[in-house]
Amino acid sequence: MEMLKRFSLFLLALALAMTAFTFTVREIRNWRIPAEASTPVSQAVYAEESEPGVPVQPAVQHTLPEDLHQSRQTAITRAIQSVSPSVVGITVTQIRYSASPYMNDPFWRFMMPEMPRWFTERVQSLGSGIIFDAEGYIITNAHVVENAEEITITCSGGNQHTAEVVGLDSKTDLALLRITEPGRYPASAIGNSDEIMVGEWAIALGNPFGLLSESQMPIATAGIISSLHMDFGIQRSGSIYQDMIQTDASINSGNSGGPLVNSLGEVIGINTFIFSGNNSGGSIGIGFAIPINRAMEIIDELRERGFIDRRYTTGLTIQNLDRNLAQVLALDLQSGVIVVDVERQSPAHRAGIEVGDVIIGLNNERIRRDRDIFNYIRSQDLRTGDKLTFNIWRDGKRLDKSVTLEH
Repeated sequence: MEMLKRFSLFLLALALAMTAFTFTVREIRNWRIPAEASTPVSQAVYAEESEPGVPVQPAVQHTLPEDLHQSRQTAITRAIQSVSPSVVGITVTQIRYSASPYMNDPFWRFMMPEMPRWFTERVQSLGSGIIFDAEGYIITNAHVVENAEEITITCSGGNQHTAEVVGLDSKTDLALLRITEPGRYPASAIGNSDEIMVGEWAIALGNPFGLLSESQMPIATAGIISSLHMDFGIQRSGSIYQDMIQTDASINSGNSGGPLVNSLGEVIGINTFIFSGNNSGGSIGIGFAIPINRAMEIIDELRERGFIDRRYTTGLTIQNLDRNLAQVLALDLQSGVIVVDVERQSPAHRAGIEVGDVIIGLNNERIRRDRDIFNYIRSQDLRTGDKLTFNIWRDGKRLDKSVTLEH
């Protein structure tokens, strides 16, 4: 009896379990997954069809983050955009003088004695410049515009203007131009070349090979400041290149006179010349620029006077010291320059230099002959107001006398 009771309970439980299972399966078949949840992620940009009268949901737009687009802008690109409007190409028609090749031959000189020994020709050359004043004043190299008969300025965008030379200084290889057409022109920001750091970014802008006329915008090359205070002394042309900035930003033919710019978009130098390997004439990454602080001193004087005033005097009359003169004067010196006269109230007189003093140095540079003094003063490009320290020998002692150059 007990067994029968247990078996009945088992059948009842089994029947209830089967009923619950059947109900569960039926409910699962009636479940529906929401349409928006089943839409693949890749298709989320499309609007779903809606029933009549129901607004269409806008498509999801996927755009690049603004920061990612902005990341293409760098200090270099911003500096180029800032300075480019003030960079100009310079086309110069020059008059050049050449010796007649026939005059080197005695036969032709005899047969045609009336033939001129020299002839002139009109040639075109290219260069670059930078507008630093909104009235149209331009800085460039002197060698770009020397002997110019016509000067054409090509601005960014392709506009062309004529220009004239306000002043030119061959010694420092700098020139000041002015656009003849009145107007307001985009001017660049002038930096401070005394704050340049070796290794910082440098950008050369200009008109290499006349490409500015083709692209209607200046050509830019970038590098770093390689070195500072590079001195090259007096060149064959008479120019003096001192305290130059060295950069590996490519400088090529036509870049002369263009700006060297830092990453802040400030002009820190005027591109002037390059070293090229094997006389190829192309850039090998060694270029030099005039520091802008030194350039602006010259440019300001050219703007004021039209020339650089290098007239000065020390008031000294000197003579080379040789062995015989040294024995007569009982001097224990073999070389130097002896002072034989000092003009009263002259800079040397006020500095305390006396007749009989022997000049053995200038600013601690050794002086052996009078030409050393002339070469030193010339190489330093000294002008009125500059100071010189004369290292002199008097009564067996060395003395230093500071002399201010005056007219």
